[in-house]
Amino acid sequence: MRIDIMTLFPDAIDAMMSQSIIGRAQAKGLVTIRTHQIREFTTNKQMQVDDYPYGGGRGAVMQADPLFRCWEHICQEVGKRVHTIYLSPCGRVFTQEVAKELKASFDELILVCGHYEGVDERFLEECVDEEISMGDFVLTGGEIPAMAVTDCLCRMVPGVLPEEACYTEESHWNHLLEYPQYSRPEEWHGRKVPAVLLSGHHGNVADWRQKESYKRTMTRRPDLFALFDEKQLTTNHDRKILSQAKEEYAAEQAAPPSSKT
Repeated sequence: MRIDIMTLFPDAIDAMMSQSIIGRAQAKGLVTIRTHQIREFTTNKQMQVDDYPYGGGRGAVMQADPLFRCWEHICQEVGKRVHTIYLSPCGRVFTQEVAKELKASFDELILVCGHYEGVDERFLEECVDEEISMGDFVLTGGEIPAMAVTDCLCRMVPGVLPEEACYTEESHWNHLLEYPQYSRPEEWHGRKVPAVLLSGHHGNVADWRQKESYKRTMTRRPDLFALFDEKQLTTNHDRKILSQAKEEYAAEQAAPPSSKT
């Protein structure tokens, strides 16, 4: 997978994307992440990429022409028009489902990082295929969202993580949150690791984790759990685990506040 990022701060992105799992994936040639300094595509000596907005108002707007020149350069380098995403608070919210969709649909992407008060609408109309938001809040620029999208997509590329289960069993993959995790020591500050995790019984451990995943999602993200499709549970055993989780969740919710942990 190849992702090109148009930005005013390539060094910041390069520093982050060259580390840890994503950095190793690049070194192995599993993914390609390239940053492009938009200022290098200006036609003025000052390398200015912004100007005052028509109609007045505070701040400045990124100009269409340097953005277009940068975008055109990437497309020529790739050899075709590349699906282009502008990171914007006005776009659809990025979720794991959106990530799956993008990963399945495109081998190359261009991510555009805005700054100041935004970018000239004409560039969006001509070059951008969709806008994506990190949520209902505003950041000072698109670099953090671009890195988040890149990280999320790249970790799903075969070989980046040791096995597929490393991401399919994590939060949000099937509209569920991940179960609690524990490590050594067995007791810390008076808090003990659940006995089932010490039992060595892999079936019981798997059942406990699934049940805790259901309960955690029902408690913390009822909106997410409402999207969970119970029809995907094809065995009586799986349906029994879900039923137990619902019963335990109901009992915990009905318990007096002082008895809840």
